[in-house]
Amino acid sequence: MNLQVVNGNILEFETNCIVVNLFEGVKEPAGATGAVDKALNGAIQRLIASGDFTGEAGKTALLYTNGQIPAERVMIVGLGRRDRFDLEGVRRAAATAARELQKLKGVKTFATIVHGAGIGGLDANAASQAVAEGIILATYRVRKYRRKDDTVALNYALIFESDSNKIAEVEQGVERGEIIARAVCRARDLVSEPPNVLTPGELAARARRIAQEGDMQYAVIGEDEMQQIGMNLILAVSAGSQHEAQFVIMEHAPEGHEGDQPLILVGKGITFDTGGISIKAADEMWRMKNDMGGAATVIATMGAVGRLNLPRRVIGVAVCVENMPDGKSFRPGDIVTGMKGKTAEIISTDAEGRMILADALAYVSRFKPQAVIDLATLTSAIGIALGKQAAGCFSNNDQLQAALLAASERSGERIWPMPMWDEYKEVIRSDMAEVKNSGGRTGGVSTSAKFLEHFVEDYPWAHLDIANVVWTDTARAELPKGATGFGVRLLIDLISQPGSIVGNQ
Repeated sequence: MNLQVVNGNILEFETNCIVVNLFEGVKEPAGATGAVDKALNGAIQRLIASGDFTGEAGKTALLYTNGQIPAERVMIVGLGRRDRFDLEGVRRAAATAARELQKLKGVKTFATIVHGAGIGGLDANAASQAVAEGIILATYRVRKYRRKDDTVALNYALIFESDSNKIAEVEQGVERGEIIARAVCRARDLVSEPPNVLTPGELAARARRIAQEGDMQYAVIGEDEMQQIGMNLILAVSAGSQHEAQFVIMEHAPEGHEGDQPLILVGKGITFDTGGISIKAADEMWRMKNDMGGAATVIATMGAVGRLNLPRRVIGVAVCVENMPDGKSFRPGDIVTGMKGKTAEIISTDAEGRMILADALAYVSRFKPQAVIDLATLTSAIGIALGKQAAGCFSNNDQLQAALLAASERSGERIWPMPMWDEYKEVIRSDMAEVKNSGGRTGGVSTSAKFLEHFVEDYPWAHLDIANVVWTDTARAELPKGATGFGVRLLIDLISQPGSIVGNQ
């Protein structure tokens, strides 16, 4: 999908379709929609009067122009209630229109207004960004492994702005939105890859290419060095695999910010999770190719940070490992010592993600971080708690959690604060070691977070459990079926905010 900003009158442009909008309850359209209605001799008003289109969010109506204007078709997309309309409404309106147009074989190119930037009263730059994101995210498809692809792809989306004074704002917004959306799609690509292709080594190699594109520093720690520095928790998980673990470090340090305390992102990258000796049920095991969703988000986010050249020092860490059953695999009952000397008793080898993150959280303390955020497909239980509507957020720092929640509201990627009470420590207290890696199913989302906290050094930290939102079986506006790329927009929004995200701490 190619995006282009155009200054002019959308009514005069020859294209397969133009997209306008309507708020719910409006009887006489105004603005660009009103101009189109007038050019079509009241066709939109007649559609409203018939009750066939109400402006409800997520709904569209298609009109054929019969030569009354140069465009062949007009699509009206509903914006919903005006008092509830925001940037997420813009994003979904753009995505809804693009998704519906993609179903029409005769539509290769369409033109759209910037939803919300006129009568909607939203900032033109922000609304343009949301439009670009919505279009690209909605039209994403995985086509790599199909010899024949019967889907029809839109070639161009033209984003119109009639006010020449707003063109610079719109162009900036579209450019930013395109960079962010393509980073989300890159995360989706990584998660969608089959595990025989995306091994730990291959995931590290792709991270290297992304680092090079963004002119970032890149380093990788292999198993020999892990052994030397005591990353025994990572090595235990990797022991049953023929593919060596890779500890990837990507750093964005723009000029003038090289010495800043970094914001550190840590991603769980289990490229395939059988559960190890505590093997998973066969029916749904194929989904465990997505157990590297946290690492995919971190890697893709770092790529966008580099392209946007955000004025903040950011370090991304991706722990790339495969969890397989083998004669060398770690076992329930084993006791393993992490890199800072803390010991963990293994209750389940299927609670492996928290183990590799534990060594990562210990390692990054050497950077004296401003804050650390880890993302992981950690527990299936988070989906029981929150459904598909939000990821779980666990934190030891109220200001960091508040910053994440604010970024969640702005980006449209929802997270929800979860309890971190000290009582959960008792559930994972081990009789043989300092901590055990599973407290059982009851309270599993919080006990897993408390396990991670045990290995956190003295820095503000947040854990995002994204297991329930990394993949979807039900398509909606900006989310086709499959990998979602969740977290990229959230993190970019957070990183883009000026100043410290943890106050004076």
